[in-house]
Amino acid sequence: MPVTVDIRTALPVRELTPLLEDAFSWLRWVADTFSPAKEDSQIGRLNRGQTIRQIPELIEVLHRCDELSEATGGWFEARRDGVIDPSGYIKGWALERLSRALSQAGAVDHRITAGNDIRVRGSAAPGKRWRIGIRDPRKDVVRKVVFANDLGIATSGAAPIVNPRTGRVQDGLSFVTVIGPDLGLADAYATAIYAMGPILARRFAADLAESGPYQTMIVGRDGQEVSTPGFIEYSGAEARLAG
Repeated sequence: MPVTVDIRTALPVRELTPLLEDAFSWLRWVADTFSPAKEDSQIGRLNRGQTIRQIPELIEVLHRCDELSEATGGWFEARRDGVIDPSGYIKGWALERLSRALSQAGAVDHRITAGNDIRVRGSAAPGKRWRIGIRDPRKDVVRKVVFANDLGIATSGAAPIVNPRTGRVQDGLSFVTVIGPDLGLADAYATAIYAMGPILARRFAADLAESGPYQTMIVGRDGQEVSTPGFIEYSGAEARLAG
């Protein structure tokens, strides 16, 4: 998947070049380690019952996936029929880790984009927030624009998502976008909410918004949109979450 890293902090080339090289080396390492499609990845080896290396990041991701399964009532599920696939969490987690590393290295103003997952920090220009267009993954048109200085934005609906209760692909929604302070969690929540289908999705999104900083926009197959109040604060839209 193409990944773009847009750094707006004024850094000399001698610092910027190795910083970007490290960024993409990290992303390649994540793909090589966590992709279930790669036979020699740690996830691939784990699924075949082979010996794996005790990598702290691997333990962290598997533990967090189990926590998210519990937090979503099993609607986010990285383990199915003896196969582990953390894809609903790993991309957001990897970009979140990269964003923190960039900030610690001095690149405090940046935007990272990978498909429908976006992480912004700092400013797009002095005194100017980032302007992020949320695209409908089915129609490839901008559905909503949000403005932020520090935010993770995750959208689910481009790739098939399985209802873990039935084992069938969920098709009751067009897409779900979740925003919040941690892109990995936003990514997992978006996956879980999409898997729930229209009715449960609205209820869970409302509860999630009341209990913490994660806000949701849900777009149905008919194009109708509902959003939690905190989401609207970033976009200025007037829609409200019904039900």
